[in-house]
Amino acid sequence: MTADQTILFALFGAVFALLLWGRIRYDLVAFSALLAAVVLQVIPAEDAFAGFGHPATVVVALVLVVSAGLVRSGAVFLITRNLVDTSRGLAGHIAFMGGIGAVLSAFMNNVAALALLMPVDIQTARKAGRPARLSLMPLSFCTILGGMVTLIGTPPNIIIAGIRRDQLGEGFRMFDFAPVGGVIAVAGLGFVALIGWRLVPKASGDGALAEARERVKDYVAELKIPAGSDLEGKRLFEVYETAEKNDVAILGLTRDGNRRYGLQRNTLMKQGDAIVLEARPEALDEFRAALSLEFTDDDERQRLGIAGEGLTIVEAVVPESARIVGKTARSLGLALRQRTVLLGISREGRRITKEVRRTVVRPGDILLLLTPDGDEEAVSDWIGVLPLADRGLLVTDFTKIWLAIGIFGMAVALAALGLLYLPVALGIVVVAYVLTGILSVSDLYDHIEWPVVVLLGSMIPLGAALDGAGGTALIANALVGIGLGWPAWALLTLLMIVTMTLSDVLNNTATAVVAAPVGIQMASSLGVSADPFLMAVAVAASCAFLTPIGHKNNTLILGPGGYTFGDYWRMGLPLEIIVVIVGVPMILLVWPL
Repeated sequence: MTADQTILFALFGAVFALLLWGRIRYDLVAFSALLAAVVLQVIPAEDAFAGFGHPATVVVALVLVVSAGLVRSGAVFLITRNLVDTSRGLAGHIAFMGGIGAVLSAFMNNVAALALLMPVDIQTARKAGRPARLSLMPLSFCTILGGMVTLIGTPPNIIIAGIRRDQLGEGFRMFDFAPVGGVIAVAGLGFVALIGWRLVPKASGDGALAEARERVKDYVAELKIPAGSDLEGKRLFEVYETAEKNDVAILGLTRDGNRRYGLQRNTLMKQGDAIVLEARPEALDEFRAALSLEFTDDDERQRLGIAGEGLTIVEAVVPESARIVGKTARSLGLALRQRTVLLGISREGRRITKEVRRTVVRPGDILLLLTPDGDEEAVSDWIGVLPLADRGLLVTDFTKIWLAIGIFGMAVALAALGLLYLPVALGIVVVAYVLTGILSVSDLYDHIEWPVVVLLGSMIPLGAALDGAGGTALIANALVGIGLGWPAWALLTLLMIVTMTLSDVLNNTATAVVAAPVGIQMASSLGVSADPFLMAVAVAASCAFLTPIGHKNNTLILGPGGYTFGDYWRMGLPLEIIVVIVGVPMILLVWPL
């Protein structure tokens, strides 16, 4: 090995070791390795930050913003609103939810798809009286499988396409991954729904505690009936079925600012009434959407100056020193002074009998606040409350569902037809979402996972340097040497297994950056097409099912499912074997050697 190769292999070894150790965040590890490579002169200083402008890095950031726009507009909710059905058996529920998750993951970031569907899955499990751990892991795996179907479904596909364009002159297009990824996703979904969930260990110890942690505080809140609502003239009990479906408890009715006595089951509703209910924040927004209710009426929105703005829901606990203690939201002037509406109050063990905004707030209460985007911290400081951990609770603007779908669909179509470069198409979507009010300017930065951007921006120059120094050729020759005399399909299988193993313990983006050039070198050594080897790397880098650290989706379900590190391989190992068995023949069929 040359000196440069030795240095780069040592840097990659250190990066992998530190990522496995897990004590230092992966973006800091990658960026430190990049700086070390520059100092050691294996990467020219002028190329040090080229990775941050790489199309793969830009696309990953844009996809996260576009995903946020689809969620904020209600476009995703339009698909998922009817998913909660406890009459389905567990296998049917997993197949249905997994199928929806896979489809969503093909067209939006698979982490965002899981984050959207996970509360729905937990809610369904709670209603059905079964542990959520039985369905959460299958759902996570299905969203990972679905991401393999399109270019934008998962970062490894984007990276592979960029490397192919850089080294072979042309990248993969939007749906080039679909024939292989689609068949693998269907096979994986079938296994997970029929057999895989049975391999998930039963909850015990920490798992039982995790089930308790899933319970989220319910809030007593009010939703107003707007002008022209279909509910005008109907009796309150007629919304009970919708309420039950959305996990909402109807408590009564408020009219002209006064809470009416009793449940008011037979009261005829009219414009301006407020339905009093008890629900979690997510269920509150879903129920609002199902019946086209509003948090505030039009006059109130205009008076507060929040009409047309992006809105955020904040959960905050009230300490004894808070300004609002002993006062109501109205007496404090919360709406007029801070353009903030008190949506609900969680007061465990105590009934709230007045209109929410006229209820005296006590220490220990948890408030549900509706604030303009970007004002959350200032409002919390002014009130003196302590915000709870951010759960990404955004107010869905259902008036722009079809606008968001249309903009995104047009961009995807133009990119798929090769009429528009994908990063440009996604950039246009982001700008259009901001100009039309689907997203606020602050959303552009809040929804980008900057650690992922730093990881990509750092690893791309390192991978390029390793390839330029002949390191990838060295690895390729070693793999070819191991399989000396093997047919090309056997070496393809070997590459796939090695890449999949690395992806289980390392970030899948880093694995793709390293393994893709190795695949190209292996193909060159054998004198065959590089495409099947690149496709094998794309599939293998995405399929991380053995550990909770191989993919962010597996990490997301770790706490809510009460899983341990060793729970994943029980279903993940047979699934990875199925991916190899199905994937290799499909790759060779669609992308001949």
